[in-house]
Amino acid sequence: MDAILRQIGELLISSIPTIIGLLIVWTAYRFIVHGPLQRVLEQRRALTQGAIERAQAEIATAEARTAEYEQRVREARSQIYKAQEANRQRVMEERNNALAAARKQAGEMVKNARADLSKDVATAKAALQQQSDALADRVIARVLGTAKASAAAGGQ
Repeated sequence: MDAILRQIGELLISSIPTIIGLLIVWTAYRFIVHGPLQRVLEQRRALTQGAIERAQAEIATAEARTAEYEQRVREARSQIYKAQEANRQRVMEERNNALAAARKQAGEMVKNARADLSKDVATAKAALQQQSDALADRVIARVLGTAKASAAAGGQ
């Protein structure tokens, strides 16, 4: 067993320059490569994270603008509908007013026509009455004239 321990000791002693070389390489790697590489990776991560945050902020801004645009569109549609409704109400009111005026005018025309018709009927009745009186007088005169002539011819 002494031989094994002596061989292990000799191996350890002969590995010291390798260990020192590895420590020097490791230290050089840490200062020359690892440190700058970590700084570059952190900058890259910061830039990437910053870009992501800016993109998220721009997305949020775009969503806010979209929501604002949609709200404005809804308000514009609402105003258009209100204007259309007001216009429709105005047109309906004008139509109703025109109908009322036309009805009033038609009523006046009917009233005037009835009055004219009543006057014409009264005038026609008066004319008929005069004509019937005149005709009755003529009929009576003729009947009486023929009766006088018959009586005068019968008395001869």
